[in-house]
Amino acid sequence: MMSESITEQQKLIDFVVNEGNGVKGLSQTNLKSIPEKFIHPPEERLDQTLVTAEKSIPTIDVSKWDDPQVADSICKAAAQWGFFQIINHGIPIEVLENVKKAAHDFFELPVEERRKYLKENSPSPSVELMTSHNPLVAKVLEWKDFLIHICDGQEIEDSKFWPPVSRDQVLEYMKWAKPLIRRILNVLLKGLNTKEIDETNEYILMGKLFVDLIYYPICPNPGLAVGAGRHADISLITVLLQDDTGGLYVREPEGNGWIHVTPVKEALVINIGDVLQIMSNDKYKSIEHRVNVNGNNNRVSVPIFVDPIPNAVIGPVPEVLEAGVKPIYKQVVYEDYFNHFFSKGHDGKKAIEYAKI
Repeated sequence: MMSESITEQQKLIDFVVNEGNGVKGLSQTNLKSIPEKFIHPPEERLDQTLVTAEKSIPTIDVSKWDDPQVADSICKAAAQWGFFQIINHGIPIEVLENVKKAAHDFFELPVEERRKYLKENSPSPSVELMTSHNPLVAKVLEWKDFLIHICDGQEIEDSKFWPPVSRDQVLEYMKWAKPLIRRILNVLLKGLNTKEIDETNEYILMGKLFVDLIYYPICPNPGLAVGAGRHADISLITVLLQDDTGGLYVREPEGNGWIHVTPVKEALVINIGDVLQIMSNDKYKSIEHRVNVNGNNNRVSVPIFVDPIPNAVIGPVPEVLEAGVKPIYKQVVYEDYFNHFFSKGHDGKKAIEYAKI
């Protein structure tokens, strides 16, 4: 019986991962219930009694970037919540809507078209189709597929290899998003008394941007599955565009409760990543979050993960260690930290222990 179970699991991995059908392909087989490999243990499912309905992450109007109150609100939110939404950020609504539509359009392509972008098939390392967090290592799979576009300064050239249904939309979105990311990082770094980003440290800090088109198909057992398990991002910051389905939950600052990040039209969700927590010596917090799936709607989201270049050395910046403040973290090479994070399944905030002294 056990060998049959192992055989069935291998067939599932082959179908979903190796053959590139993904969760999308699985959802198209008219499943009445999800395979065991997608059933998360009760302790890893969202306990609705722990959802704190009366709390929400801050929403900040950034229409007046030069207003000191805007900078103050961003730095306070980064320190207290690790998450905030920004409105009136200047990115046109049609740019946002087009990139969300591109996510739907890509995952509605025939599987023969989608699988062209699996790692072994992809025409360029700058674009890759994936499923779950790390399906060959994680004990339980996540109910999602995603298409990664890497923007490392070569994206205009690289984009000729990207899917035609997402190429122009992602490039246009990044044209607007990059100056916004630079602005947010400048505010946060100024809050640490460091200098503004110049060309050199922009290359180091924003050297590799990952734009993911994430697709969470309708799930027949949404209470048993997870779209993204409990984790904190390892980026400097993440800029997330949600659709109006909802499903993102953030750990409340104190206690074990969870806060639903209710979608706000045209807003972008910003969250602090481990790199910025390390650089700030814990002044800013990267916060655990998770994604629930839906039984009625396909959900898409478009995060931009703002990562340093792989060989960047990260650690507390000198300015936060003035006046004899002791460092909490050692200096680590970002690529080593990145590989550590992706060597295992999602496990809450454990990854940052790797960088602690």
